[in-house]
Amino acid sequence: QVHLVESGGGLVQPGGSLRLSCVASGSFLSITAMGWYRQAPGKERELVALIVGSTTNYEEPVKGRFTISGDNAKNMVYLQMNNLKPEDTAVYYCKAGGRGVHWNLFDTWGQGTQVTVSS
Repeated sequence: QVHLVESGGGLVQPGGSLRLSCVASGSFLSITAMGWYRQAPGKERELVALIVGSTTNYEEPVKGRFTISGDNAKNMVYLQMNNLKPEDTAVYYCKAGGRGVHWNLFDTWGQGTQVTVSS
């Protein structure tokens, strides 16, 4: 089993910054991709940013403001969020995909962390 735990959410004023962290634990052979998603009230969950190896991808609304990075040795992924806007308010979820100890493929979600941008 693979478990993801996010941290770093909170309340911030517009224009402020937050850094989210996600750590993977449990039994697995490898993690090949990690990403951040978010779900605002009344909306579907959407991709924010993805990292595969050293390659990163961002959805348009966050380009230039958010930065995803990873630490393979620690099985962690981070999301640095700058110049936050009220429309960034959502529950942010970490997701990891990889290969389990039985060579099975897995996709795992974290429990989410709330980010609220408000004055």
